[in-house]
Amino acid sequence: MLFYVSTLLIIEFLCFIMVKIKFCKSWSFLKTFTRNHSSKEWLLRQKTDPYVEKAKIKSYRCRSAFKLLQMDDRFSILKPGQCVIDIGAAPGSWSQVAASRINSNATNSEIPTGLLIGIDLQQMYPIKGVTLLGNSDFTSPKTWQKIKELLNSRPIDVVLSDMAPNASGVKHLDHDLIIKLAYSVVKFAVLNSNVGATCLIKILDGNQNAEIENTLIKFYSNVKFVKPEASRSDSAEKYLLARGFKGLKQS
Repeated sequence: MLFYVSTLLIIEFLCFIMVKIKFCKSWSFLKTFTRNHSSKEWLLRQKTDPYVEKAKIKSYRCRSAFKLLQMDDRFSILKPGQCVIDIGAAPGSWSQVAASRINSNATNSEIPTGLLIGIDLQQMYPIKGVTLLGNSDFTSPKTWQKIKELLNSRPIDVVLSDMAPNASGVKHLDHDLIIKLAYSVVKFAVLNSNVGATCLIKILDGNQNAEIENTLIKFYSNVKFVKPEASRSDSAEKYLLARGFKGLKQS
């Protein structure tokens, strides 16, 4: 009888293991299928996206260049001779646009030459007229210190941030993470900007947008949400444009 019970237990255990194996295989297949499906959707979208082709023609590193171009054309954010910080710069398309518009690449000797610093966690290929800090975490005090050394006491005229966390796929989590990054940008801009400066920050739709907007209103004369045409219509991304930095009161 004892042998019979033991045999049944062993059989049940083996069946349990087999079910687990089948489940794991099914789950692995599902993840692979989902990943492949998403990759196919991304490739199809890239093929049909006019900005992808325009970026190739204009030699921009990616389509996001047109987001900054459109916002700058509309709001005149960038001007020759400015000091600009590009946060979340990789692969470098915003820096390409900014370098041309502030003349940090010195292509026009008849207008002022700007200063442009680009920062990103990833390494970046060089861009003429841009000082790049690759492999650098913007939220780290060490990175802030590097930027200040490069500025050499020069106040900033424009802070650009296209920085975003790695997407988790969970909407509220991604929103919370990008808002946290956005606040680090606001703090840096407020502490290092010239009076009258501009700050442009990428965020995602979510319940904390009004709060960060109100924070910016305390320091800037004009704050608004902007979504350029180059931002895909199904994307949750938008930008907070803050202009006219009021400066910090000296105690």
